[in-house]
Amino acid sequence: MTRYRPPREHSSPYITSDGHARLTAELKELWKVQRPALTARIQAAAANGDRSENGDYIYGRKAQREMDARIRYLSKCLDALKVVDRPPRDTSKVYFGAWVTLENEDGKRVDYRLVGADEIDTPNRWISIDSPLARALIGKRVDDEVSIQAPSGEQTFWITEVHFEVADPPK
Repeated sequence: MTRYRPPREHSSPYITSDGHARLTAELKELWKVQRPALTARIQAAAANGDRSENGDYIYGRKAQREMDARIRYLSKCLDALKVVDRPPRDTSKVYFGAWVTLENEDGKRVDYRLVGADEIDTPNRWISIDSPLARALIGKRVDDEVSIQAPSGEQTFWITEVHFEVADPPK
């Protein structure tokens, strides 16, 4: 008996030009470099004889299936994504690709960048445009108040800065 899983919601089809370049480079690396090397390793393992007890062959094929799945995902994903390579006309509002500085009630400041779902980078505070915080920020301006429902309760932030630079955020 299988367990039913409802289909995932489709994420926003946007990506920054840097993110698109990274995904394209990853696809090229997988397809042109890593996959041929893995195929050669599998062929060498297959030449050793009995494949049913050959760990190198079995795990090589498993790695190849996983790599092929990633290649298929990247190929489909790159075809469907829309590259956002310039800031919006009104740079005083929060839109895709913006760096946003938020201040909480305690005066603590934190910077976030709104990026596509395939670019999320938690240590650098790049959050998905589909996240609850990003959805609450879209269209807001400096000095606007934003409230979100977090697991720890409702949190309130004030937008202190919005900019669309490609460089790293101010520290």
